[in-house]
Amino acid sequence: MLLSKLFIPIIKDLPSEAKIKSHQLMLRSGMIKQSSAGIYSWLPLGFKVMKKIEQIVREEQNNIGAQEMLMPTIQSADIWKESGRYEDYGEEMLRIKDRQGREMLYGPTNEELMTEIFRSSVKSYKSLPQILYHIQWKFRDEIRPRFGVMRCREFYMKDAYSFDLDDISAKNSYNKMFYSYLKTFNRMELKAIPMSADTGPIGGDLSHEFIILADTGESKIYADKNIFNINIKQYDNSDKSLEKIRKDFSSIYAVTDEKFNQKEFDNKVDKKSQVVTKGIEVGHIFYFGDKYSKPLNCFIDNQEGKKDSVKMGSYGIGVSRLVGAVIEAKYDNSIMKWPKSIAPFDVVIIPSINKNDNENLIKAKKIYEELKKQNIDVLLDDVDENMSNKFKKHDLIGIPYQIIVGSKSTNNNFEFKEVNTESQAMSLSDIVSKLKN
Repeated sequence: MLLSKLFIPIIKDLPSEAKIKSHQLMLRSGMIKQSSAGIYSWLPLGFKVMKKIEQIVREEQNNIGAQEMLMPTIQSADIWKESGRYEDYGEEMLRIKDRQGREMLYGPTNEELMTEIFRSSVKSYKSLPQILYHIQWKFRDEIRPRFGVMRCREFYMKDAYSFDLDDISAKNSYNKMFYSYLKTFNRMELKAIPMSADTGPIGGDLSHEFIILADTGESKIYADKNIFNINIKQYDNSDKSLEKIRKDFSSIYAVTDEKFNQKEFDNKVDKKSQVVTKGIEVGHIFYFGDKYSKPLNCFIDNQEGKKDSVKMGSYGIGVSRLVGAVIEAKYDNSIMKWPKSIAPFDVVIIPSINKNDNENLIKAKKIYEELKKQNIDVLLDDVDENMSNKFKKHDLIGIPYQIIVGSKSTNNNFEFKEVNTESQAMSLSDIVSKLKN
């Protein structure tokens, strides 16, 4: 992609309404534009990052046997009344009526709708277990939407639902998702801590929220630092390993302020190992048994031929929220460096352009074409602008690697650097190898 052709409306001045790093950067770098309070248009740069996050989430869901589908954003109120949650959910639910006067709502979550789909289609235990998921827009009418995409009204979310015959198999589905989430965040270079959590309006008796560390996080975290040393690569997708990973994490103290007790913290964690910090929730999983299946009459025939309620779990990842969360975790001293797996481009070529001499631009275009042949996602900064402004702009955008074509370049070597590090002279072949690793 040529920078001159990329729609990227960069803002020089810091937006007054943006109070945290991610909101500031996403507005300044032209990733998003506010449409109304808590609702944003996702512009090409931001949309590309979000779609890369979505793909990682999708791949890790597929790896545990979950099946993707797509449910609508608008739901009938009838199924929510049947579950008993229509009135209980509160004013966050956007309630509307169609032209026939039928009560509808913009889905804040999908437990009811997914249960209705399942109960109408599956009648026998032989079809279990099942894990179904979709990635779709949600709407929750926040009283005070703030912090950009971190707490907005319309957001892009992966939600999955498991259906099992009994508690044992249902807990196994829960463990699969526990493992999948850790792998998902690890691929984005995020250290996510699973913490026992309250179930809230979703309900149930088992829940974990996944927290990444960030100074601007809304959650205060109290943890044993040893939880950061658990290497998830030692686990696999076998039932025994899945049970072990949840138990290993659960055995080490880590809670948010909702569940914090100072006396318990001091008794369980040595002073030298105590960590008190802030974090951002990026995922939440719930096991709620038959909380929805019973009132919604979601029954199957068990091995004895008797009707039995399906055991369910619900699992959410905020895909759009993760864009902001990654920034909060990675942004440092006005410089952004995207993890390569979700960066808008793998590398940017920055030539020094002189009106009277286009030699550097010619060299840069040759590199650009070669990298494209190697299936490397590359941006060429072909804008006639001084180098100081170019570097400031690319520090803001955060593409992880830069190739600088200027006075230090030769026929065989170019300046190559990772964002926020010193450059080094490298051949194009070595650069390609580095980018493909």
